Amino acid sequence: MQSKSLATRVAEYACSSENAFKELIHCYLSEDHKLAQRAAYSLSIAARKKIDLMQPYVGILVDQLKRNDVHDAVIRNSARILEEIEIPEQFHGEVMDACFGFIQNRQTAIAIRAFSLTILYRLSLIYPEIKNELCYIIVENIDYETAAFRSRGTKILAALNKKTK
Repeated sequence: MQSKSLATRVAEYACSSENAFKELIHCYLSEDHKLAQRAAYSLSIAARKKIDLMQPYVGILVDQLKRNDVHDAVIRNSARILEEIEIPEQFHGEVMDACFGFIQNRQTAIAIRAFSLTILYRLSLIYPEIKNELCYIIVENIDYETAAFRSRGTKILAALNKKTK
């Protein structure tokens, strides 16, 4: 059974060495959907504890965003990690494409969409040319969205408007 305490224990083990972390990555990439789903939660906990161990695997996180044959938990936790780390420049385009796709698709789980908003906001600080598109999507959809999207979207709009003044 998956639980927060079990996921945390797995994450702590993964943080004990590079090899243990690599084992968790292997589980995260498993074809066994349940194993990958459970590993994704532990991976997000481990990444927050030892971000340096996650850096070599950023490309894997980006690849997971583009898949449609994995459980939402895998994509959600990939986005959660990417929201919190410095994404290497070589992945910026792929991440922006994936995140814009997520925030425009109401069928995408709200957590994935909320994390995508934050990722896009952070990338807009590097690429100001995406600010208008991000603002437009938020403004056009905010009245039809969930509370989580509205909350995060409102904060991002305020931050973007503050930056442009």
